[in-house]
Amino acid sequence: MYAERLPPHDLNAEESVIGSILIDDESLPRITSFLKPTDFYSEKPRWCFDAFLSLFNRSEAINQVTVAHELSLNDRLEGVGGASYLSQLVLTVPTSVHIEHYARIVQRDSIMRQLIRVSGDIATIGYEGAADTDSALSKAEQLLFRIRSGGGARDFTHIREVLDDYMEDSAAINGPDARHLAPVLSGFPDIDKLLGGGLQRSDVVILAARPSLGKSTLAFNLARNAAGNGSTVGIFSLEMSREQIGVRLLSSEANVDSYRIRLGLISEAEERSLLDAIGTLSETPIFIDDTPIQTIVEMRGKARRLQAERGLDLLIVDYLQLISGTGGRMDNRVQEMGEISRSLKGLARDLDIPILACSQLSRAIEQRPSHRPMLSDLRESGSIEQDADVVAFIHREDVYITREEWEKKNPHSPYPQNIAELIISKHRNGPVGTVPLFFRNDLVRFESLESTSRSAELV
Repeated sequence: MYAERLPPHDLNAEESVIGSILIDDESLPRITSFLKPTDFYSEKPRWCFDAFLSLFNRSEAINQVTVAHELSLNDRLEGVGGASYLSQLVLTVPTSVHIEHYARIVQRDSIMRQLIRVSGDIATIGYEGAADTDSALSKAEQLLFRIRSGGGARDFTHIREVLDDYMEDSAAINGPDARHLAPVLSGFPDIDKLLGGGLQRSDVVILAARPSLGKSTLAFNLARNAAGNGSTVGIFSLEMSREQIGVRLLSSEANVDSYRIRLGLISEAEERSLLDAIGTLSETPIFIDDTPIQTIVEMRGKARRLQAERGLDLLIVDYLQLISGTGGRMDNRVQEMGEISRSLKGLARDLDIPILACSQLSRAIEQRPSHRPMLSDLRESGSIEQDADVVAFIHREDVYITREEWEKKNPHSPYPQNIAELIISKHRNGPVGTVPLFFRNDLVRFESLESTSRSAELV
């Protein structure tokens, strides 16, 4: 029978960290960005490190006398072995020069111990035998992600390193493997121009509108256009089924009225167009998850898995307010939305992809004389507006005013039938502005207004 193995730890490394700080308290800031008290396996070094941080936060000196006093205030001095234990550590470590090396050993062993603990938790998930395997896998992935994200803290970086990285990335964008670094093209030249070349990687883009104005339609158009340019697109549809999305994409691709497709009232020519469109769409890298009720944790796990297996370039979420929180207690929905929007931003950065999330607007927009949307119209707007890199609204005057009313107020301007405006009201890294679009309701498609005008002229 094998003796039970102790979890990975290195007492010498842990005590060397403590001794180094007692010798030179200025060495502590060199390791606080990645080392935490919980990383220590042994209780005595952990209590000492706790005392160091308390003194450091109060801007007090760190030495044998002050640390002994801090430990005694918390009834821990005798537990560590008294002041003689601190003196012993000082004598054991000749210099503090190698403190980062010691600290990395402590951190590494801590990660290994976390892996051991998590493996037990994952085993428990497996033994529970849940019917929903996706949920079980998402829970397991989240446990592992917590270890990775917890160990990846960053520290200050010299501007030279930042600029070196920029030069490398710039060179890579023009190289043979440029696609995975370049922005994702929307397929609308004016939108791409305003956004600095397309949807930027690691950005969260909020596309907001009142119901039935076309936010889902535009999001799916962007998905199709991006996939047509070689980008792999994932769609989380919490509102529509994948069959509904398929019909929308098919109608737009084949130029056949979506209503008649659903009714099966199509001509032979239209049927040929549909078959051609099915062949084209079947080759595009678009992946749809239409699970109606999902937490942000489950979505994060699925997105990571899709990127690992297929190379995800763009993620679309339709829509934001239908996402469930992690299940923790929240005082209100605003706090829960804050957690969700922060998680989306973290996911965009982690996967280095743009995330486009559709969002509802509040009813306040319909109670104003001018129905043009504003940032304050976002439902639970505070956190969404704060975490988003780009906020865009869809506005259509013809939804709020009849032709007769328009002609009375604007006798010299044509009625804006099916004319939509994409209003970019927030752009963290660029200009704001408005892009005119033409909405084809029969084909469930937005088109660039300029290209639509040219097509009309040709006809």
